[in-house]
Amino acid sequence: MGKKLIIFLIGFVLVLPLASVLLYTFFQPNTSFVFRQVLAIAPPEKNHQLSFGHHIRFSPRPEEIYPFPIALGEVGPTDSLYSGSRQYPFYCMTLNSNLGQPEIDNQQGYGVAVYDDIKLRHKIIGYSKDCSVKTQLSYFIISEKNVITELKQASFNAAAKRGDNGILKATDKLFRVEHGTINRFIYTIIMPITLAEVDDRLAQSQWNKKLIYQFNGGSGIGYRQGRQTAQRVMARQIPQLLAGYAVISSSGNRTSYTYHMLLAEDTARRVKKQFVSLYSEPLYTVGIGGSGGGLAQYLIAQNSQGILDGLIPLYSYPDMITQTTYALDCDLLNNYFTFRAARKSTWQDWRKRQSIEGLNALNNFPQRSGYLQPINQMMAGFVPSFPTGNSECINGYFGLSSFINNPRQGFIRDFFHQDVVAQVKWSFWQDLSNVLGQDEQGFGLSTWDNVGVQYGLSALVAQQINIEEFLDLNRKVGAWKPQAEMVEESIFTPFGRKLPLWLSLWGNQNITEVMQNRANVNGSKVAQRHTGSIAAMKAAYRSGQVFIGEVSLPIIDVRHYLEEDLDMHHVSASFYSRLRILKRKGQADNHVIWISHKDYSPVNDAFVQMDLWLLAIKNQRVSSNLTTKPSALQDSCFAQDGSILYQGRASWDGHWNGKALGDCQKVYPMYSTSRIQAGGTWAGDLFKCQLMPVKQAIVKGHYGKIQMTLYLKKLQQIFPQGVCDYTKADVSRPANL
Repeated sequence: MGKKLIIFLIGFVLVLPLASVLLYTFFQPNTSFVFRQVLAIAPPEKNHQLSFGHHIRFSPRPEEIYPFPIALGEVGPTDSLYSGSRQYPFYCMTLNSNLGQPEIDNQQGYGVAVYDDIKLRHKIIGYSKDCSVKTQLSYFIISEKNVITELKQASFNAAAKRGDNGILKATDKLFRVEHGTINRFIYTIIMPITLAEVDDRLAQSQWNKKLIYQFNGGSGIGYRQGRQTAQRVMARQIPQLLAGYAVISSSGNRTSYTYHMLLAEDTARRVKKQFVSLYSEPLYTVGIGGSGGGLAQYLIAQNSQGILDGLIPLYSYPDMITQTTYALDCDLLNNYFTFRAARKSTWQDWRKRQSIEGLNALNNFPQRSGYLQPINQMMAGFVPSFPTGNSECINGYFGLSSFINNPRQGFIRDFFHQDVVAQVKWSFWQDLSNVLGQDEQGFGLSTWDNVGVQYGLSALVAQQINIEEFLDLNRKVGAWKPQAEMVEESIFTPFGRKLPLWLSLWGNQNITEVMQNRANVNGSKVAQRHTGSIAAMKAAYRSGQVFIGEVSLPIIDVRHYLEEDLDMHHVSASFYSRLRILKRKGQADNHVIWISHKDYSPVNDAFVQMDLWLLAIKNQRVSSNLTTKPSALQDSCFAQDGSILYQGRASWDGHWNGKALGDCQKVYPMYSTSRIQAGGTWAGDLFKCQLMPVKQAIVKGHYGKIQMTLYLKKLQQIFPQGVCDYTKADVSRPANL
């Protein structure tokens, strides 16, 4: 350890001169973005938004008012149909998408500048706040080796002069790609065609009448149009495109750019409307997409009709908003382990950390940014040390609390002028503020709450930690400060903005301090917990941001087993969805879970099975999953070579459903979350627990064999309002769901 510390200190000193030379990078904006920064914020515009006094699935969607299809050379609608007003500022990404500059829509300086010549950038001829592009066609081929290449107009012209079709090999497949903007996002339609159909926009002789809607993931907070290229959309669906499927997608259905699920639904509905108005109704529409692109399918299928007929969510969560409940615990706990624990050395055992965090953690697993720990420890006045392991909380969720929860942070890259940055409250909550609401200062209301949460309760009962560690953890862990009190992260960028040095590790400056607890007569130094907004929680349920299990469409939930890689796409998330469906419907015949070794992908097999399932439903004209689901389609786990290891409903039994471990669970064990480790349910669909006095918790046996009456006073000081009673319903859950 001493040798490592000496090496680090020597390296740090050697780096300082270089850092000083590169300080210019830190103080100057990223010049590659300056010419297309958003320079000013357009004034707000009112637009129709669905009401949700009850659950949004009961709200009829309005009739379409835009005259689809969008003509070639024209721009699509900028206002959404029913998801509320346009969000400003809005960063255009048409250039990133190889579509040229956006259309000019104002001369007042709102949005990004549009130049007479994008390469020379000599003269600004207008501005674009809504980022529209004219609807346009292009052509791509997929070669025998699955290489995707765009065919430029020059290739067609040369072939016409020669009087041949030599631009295509016999094994090449040709596709027509349509790009444009709908709801300000970039949409893509990909249709298989023949060379003879190049000049006919409506030609569809190679289409098998089946449609794929591609969703995509990532973590977004709004304010950006999104990058959308034909090559990227095509690359994800090559086998299906070659089989004759048409594919549609939109940057508005990529959660890297927004988790506003009403806007995502509105956009998906209109993109499909554009497709249908050109080519007629498909036999069916199946969704595909991973992570955020998986949860978007769950929520759109739950909240609306007419967009999807079947779902293939990959690496999915039930939704984003309930995921934040435990994801935002990660940095709180890491801050405690690193800076606040009475005995920091004990938390160098990463398996012990796992007993608190729930998500997997491993000793001797390297951290990509492990050097940040000793830097931050020295700055805080502690003896520096290098991490001896890693966790999913760090490997998967590092920086998430800052990006989605801190309104003072925003984007590290210079998408927006500094004057614009100073005016906007950048957060996941702000992106949803037109459905969750705002406080008196204009900050988006947050659902995150940890009042009464006993972190590490299960570990205490299992004697993985002792009572002193349990009390110290819960006394000091604290919570996220109110958004109005948050400050920007201290991030140093001497090597450019793609390699930032975080000088405020785990967001520690935005975590409540250990201080005198005024709620107790005797007083105790306790870090205050955070109370979430009940109004926001209720709105989250009613607006369809929460997956409540109300879905009957066929679903094949697919993922790789990545727990040993400490990947954030944990296996247990599939079973949170399963539990919510069971809770809502009493059965889950429509929900199949496939999990495979990371070296084998069963996605193409899932398409085959989904095709059989959806065609059976269409042919029988019934929606019964029992009579139409292929008999071979069962919960399964797959080996590295693609063979099925085990299958059947009992194969995945385990702690999540209170049963003995099934065969798949033994091969691919799953982990939990910080809230499950605190005594919460595996369904994870709870924002705010009901509270009970500490005395009552002791009587009910929540602490197992531990004589907690000896520590009653300390517990009451830490939890003056009481502790969570997870046997009761969510305080905020509306009755009319």
